[in-house]
Amino acid sequence: MNKDDIDQVMEVEQDSFTTPWSRGAFINELTTNQFAYYLVAEIDKRIVGYIGVWIIIDEAHITNIAVHSDFRRRGIGEMLLDGAMELAKTLGAKKLTLEVRVSNTVAQNMYRKKGFQQGGIRKKYYTDNQEDAQIMWVMVNDK
Repeated sequence: MNKDDIDQVMEVEQDSFTTPWSRGAFINELTTNQFAYYLVAEIDKRIVGYIGVWIIIDEAHITNIAVHSDFRRRGIGEMLLDGAMELAKTLGAKKLTLEVRVSNTVAQNMYRKKGFQQGGIRKKYYTDNQEDAQIMWVMVNDK
């Protein structure tokens, strides 16, 4: 992802979340946050999904993942997750973590398919409705 992608990323973001990130948040991630890496998925030059990951020393954390509703159930989320896992591994991370809504069983199933395990609960993590988050993690590098 680069700054030229932000308009299309914002379309995916607003389609996907009740409390979307701001344009400024994405600009900050791309220009200021030295730990942030973002990947996009494109179909016919249209950005249809993205994933963000912070890699700090030997730990990686997925900040967000989204696929536009018009393009879901096509394996795009899995492809983005695979890309983030490979990036984390390449950059020396040993473990990759994320939070997912406890009600989002579709996403949890995808994460489990990729080897993620449950790690705990963050109470009232989501500000829009105070929903709990399931913490999930996977080892990406055993070295």
